Amino acid sequence: MDSAKISQLDSEIKLFPYLDFFPKIHESVFLASGTKIIGDVSIGKNSSVWYNTVIRGDVNYIRIGSFTNVQDCSMLHVTNGKFPLNIGNKVTIGHSVTLHGCTLEDLCLIGMGAVILDGALIREKTMVAAGSVVKQNFEVPSGKLAAGVPAKIVRDLSLDEIEEIERSAMRYKKYTELTIESLKKIY
Repeated sequence: MDSAKISQLDSEIKLFPYLDFFPKIHESVFLASGTKIIGDVSIGKNSSVWYNTVIRGDVNYIRIGSFTNVQDCSMLHVTNGKFPLNIGNKVTIGHSVTLHGCTLEDLCLIGMGAVILDGALIREKTMVAAGSVVKQNFEVPSGKLAAGVPAKIVRDLSLDEIEEIERSAMRYKKYTELTIESLKKIY
């Protein structure tokens, strides 16, 4: 049984309209219990959204690529008519992250509890440390680690750290498969 079939059996409503917009979620995407996705949101193949996460594309759009994972209790939102939210492919968004009207390019890792604000740009192959606050319109260049409140560029990432970003995304693809297998026991 695939994630789409489990979602059909699950009576919990996870997708909500806003005006004329309804989320467009690829059939391979895993949506864990408690997930709420509203409005003009699209999510690409093999991505996952974990427990009690809110993705609210009401007053602007949200685009999430493929093989991206949005972990438990995260909040994704936008700014009315000014700042949409764009998230690339193979991005790992840690637990309890807040993303607001920013852009994350491919192969980023956002640490637990981080906050990224309007207009911020997180370039590809980048890490934002847990608990950091990336202020409005701040750019984190490719291959860097940003940390602190407010976040500053701390250092270059090692080759192993950059490779770990992709490994993290692929681990979450495996976690999705294992979770779906486990859910078969109750559905």
